[in-house]
Amino acid sequence: MLKKRVIACLVVKQGIVVQSIGFQRYLPVGKPEIAVEFLNHWGIDEIILVDIDATRENRLVSLDLIRRISKYCFVPLTVGGGIRTVDDMKKVIQSGADKIAINSAAIRTPELIIKGQEIFGRQSVVVSIDARKSFDSHYEVFLESGQKPTGISPRILAVEVERLGAGEILLTSIDSDGAKQGYDLDLVREVAAAVNIPLIICGGAGNAAHLAQGLELTGVSAVAAANYFHYTEHSVTITKSYLEKNCSQQIRLETYANYRDFGFDDEVRLNRKSDSELAELLFEYHPKEVI
Repeated sequence: MLKKRVIACLVVKQGIVVQSIGFQRYLPVGKPEIAVEFLNHWGIDEIILVDIDATRENRLVSLDLIRRISKYCFVPLTVGGGIRTVDDMKKVIQSGADKIAINSAAIRTPELIIKGQEIFGRQSVVVSIDARKSFDSHYEVFLESGQKPTGISPRILAVEVERLGAGEILLTSIDSDGAKQGYDLDLVREVAAAVNIPLIICGGAGNAAHLAQGLELTGVSAVAAANYFHYTEHSVTITKSYLEKNCSQQIRLETYANYRDFGFDDEVRLNRKSDSELAELLFEYHPKEVI
């Protein structure tokens, strides 16, 4: 049985990681290199970095940025932003990415999916689908950071990109983005029921319980979050400790550090240990991890 993955999304705008809220407001977080380094130490399974300015500015994601962050990244790295051609794909992979994420190009030049999977392998091509509810309560795919409607159903697009050779789908709910109220489960179910390739869901995670809820859905291979992981020390480690106790799905546990002995409150925040217990932790020895 394949283990489910916990993935961090780094939304990059003007060279820095930002907190995205509804694809409209962006709050600065910090340097991508620092975020990647911390996420690696905390036990993240994969990292997805997306330059949200690249397509609008008619350019490719910064190759220098990829080279810089790949020095700190020891897990699979997916990169997206302005990728339009096979040559763009090649440059991104040669700069240090393991996978390529395409969004607008999946609709505008779908043959890129075919060429990409033929050259780099199906597992290297990730199609990113951003969707929100339209006025008639049906889901619709949007491009250009949620600003341009396409009239296309995310379910139909997912089926098509799978047929063309996409290896994975990253499905993001624009409505839920930054709301911290959990994933759009109806959207996830609609797309998951239509495809057989791995589905990564993103948008709305506000605590570890939301990730557990997402992992329990049929057809979901990985849960991703952006804002949630940035503001809590050891956020990934804490989340995996919660998932180990409260989720029936198997996840990857690869670090010595863990919070198995801690409890969680009603808001899924870590309970503080007593001062005496914390004092004892000072004398615990953990050998250096080899990655």
